[in-house]
Amino acid sequence: MIEQDKVLACVDQSHFADHVTDYAAWAAKRMDAPLELLHTLDRHPELGNGKDHSGAIGMNSQEILLTELSQEDEARSKAARETGRLFLNRLRERATNAGVTELDVRQRHGSLQDTLTAQENSVRLFVLGRRGESAEVTQRDLGRNVEQVVRALHKPILTVTEGFTEPKRILIAFDGGIITRRGVEMVAASPLFKDLPVHVLMSGEPRADGPKQLDWAKDVLGAAGFDVTPHWLPGDAERVIAQTVTGQGIDMLIMGAYAHSFWRSWLFGSKTTELLRSAKLPTLLLR
Repeated sequence: MIEQDKVLACVDQSHFADHVTDYAAWAAKRMDAPLELLHTLDRHPELGNGKDHSGAIGMNSQEILLTELSQEDEARSKAARETGRLFLNRLRERATNAGVTELDVRQRHGSLQDTLTAQENSVRLFVLGRRGESAEVTQRDLGRNVEQVVRALHKPILTVTEGFTEPKRILIAFDGGIITRRGVEMVAASPLFKDLPVHVLMSGEPRADGPKQLDWAKDVLGAAGFDVTPHWLPGDAERVIAQTVTGQGIDMLIMGAYAHSFWRSWLFGSKTTELLRSAKLPTLLLR
């Protein structure tokens, strides 16, 4: 069992798990870090087998009914564990074929958020699909757990989309704040993006210190050996980022995430959620 400095990939039983595994394998190899594939099993006692228990009356009927329901729940749990084991073994083979040498798989009962927060101290990078099993049916463009999970964590989280393309050009959405400055320093120090061209973009409202902030980011990345292209493009951040991604052939976006409280986002909307919905490329979220 891997306990320290790992890449932790959260997978569920959808075809999106393949893409999460591919990006997690890429990151683990780049960072020379162990990889763990994690599958969580939620208990849903409300999901029965459709049997009608309304006629269960008579002597000891309550005890008999409880025993029967317990046995049904245990049978469902056992079947889910076995299905999950086979699913994880397939993903293990996929990651091994991608070149990962230190690899573990784990299956846990409980909520995804609680499981990840419990492991955070041993994780360097989380990898999470923006869509999952529910999107197979609903075609939801952003999984229902993404915001809650990201808000609960403090380590970087790579959220991935459908399909895998090995990143060749990186874009940092930079605002000069503490989170994105920390992100620039992280990129400079990490082997994850070593030797990849990096674009640094400032957008939003015009600001007098914009050029100075960009120069700082360029200097930090340049000192670490990166080929840096700065962009100062005032305007709506979502639109400017989308145009830059397309115009510069960007493969991965790096940005701060959910800086405002949940309730403020609920009332006024979240820029992070809007960008994740509109950006069709993997995005590394900084907290």
